[in-house]
Amino acid sequence: MQEFLKNAGSTILTVVIVCVITMLFMKFVAQRTDVDGESMMYTLHDGDALMADKLTYRFSDPKRFDIVIFPYPQDPSEYFIKRVIGLPGETVQIDYEGNIYINGEILEEHYGAEVIQNPGRASEPVTLGEDEYFVMGDNRNYSMDSREPSVGNIKGSDIIGRTWLRIYPFSSFGIIDKNKENKPNE
Repeated sequence: MQEFLKNAGSTILTVVIVCVITMLFMKFVAQRTDVDGESMMYTLHDGDALMADKLTYRFSDPKRFDIVIFPYPQDPSEYFIKRVIGLPGETVQIDYEGNIYINGEILEEHYGAEVIQNPGRASEPVTLGEDEYFVMGDNRNYSMDSREPSVGNIKGSDIIGRTWLRIYPFSSFGIIDKNKENKPNE
């Protein structure tokens, strides 16, 4: 009986240690999040389960085209997943032909699923502050993003992490490549 109690205690201690390590990992290193909606089509799909890296931005700033998660401004318990378009100190503007301008130069990118029909608040130049980012969904005409006054510019301190891994559906499991152009026929 004493041997059984010793083994049971060791097993319980091991389970507790694994649980604590897992909780610390999820609190400080990574966060699991789900895609809800089609604003990031065709890069991400409704129902995709993702892992976000919470460490990278403690040592470096978000880069253009990173896919980031941040709390929805009106409900911090909900998260948005968007692509970084404008960086701190830059001026972003979108014309009615759907062109995105960074500091007056057309941004060369092909992430958008279609031509932007509504530039929103970016029809006029939007100058980003010291710790502000302009983010957009890849499904540009069906995305609530920095073009909307309710979202606006995102503070770097509000960005939780960079998405890097799709864990579900299993058929799409793998690294999310921010440099890959995503087209509907892929």
